[in-house]
Amino acid sequence: MRIGELSRTSRVPVATIKYYLREGLLHPGVLTSATQARYDDSHLQRLALVRALADGAGLPLARIRTVLAAVDHPPATTLDLLATVTEEPGGEEVDRSEALALLGRLGWDDVDPGSSSVLALARALRSMHEAGFTLGEDHLLALGRAMGTVAEVEVAGIPLEDPAAAARYVLLGTALVAPVLLALRQVGHVHTSRKRLGG
Repeated sequence: MRIGELSRTSRVPVATIKYYLREGLLHPGVLTSATQARYDDSHLQRLALVRALADGAGLPLARIRTVLAAVDHPPATTLDLLATVTEEPGGEEVDRSEALALLGRLGWDDVDPGSSSVLALARALRSMHEAGFTLGEDHLLALGRAMGTVAEVEVAGIPLEDPAAAARYVLLGTALVAPVLLALRQVGHVHTSRKRLGG
């Protein structure tokens, strides 16, 4: 198919497709002339993946590029795969002691204190405090245990017998399931509020 048909079928504007091609997020089509190329189902699948990561997961293009590179050339270990998705760009360093103390109380002492995930938790806790919003220790521990259960379900689903499938599952699942978790949390708030408060 030509780029116009690729655009219609994928519902991605031609200008966006050309941008993805220039940025290396979409592999080139097969040239049929100096200015024309043909595209196939692999381009449709890649466009769907890029749009899901951008629109569904809200990842910036730099992170999408990193995820796609890891999908195409998976890192050696599952932990390296997870780091590819969770790794955040640099930024202001914050005190991690509260985050590390919480992780210790959860029994998660094996987490690298220098990881981007611990930094993200430390930043989130700091933001809560700066806004004058605090959660008690029991509340934070309950949230941590709930997320531990979610993580156990997700990690148990990794198809370890197939490294390529494992890479795809970890990379895409980590990025694409986060919005699902947030949406389920919001629906859970509505459901629980109706049960407890009536209405």
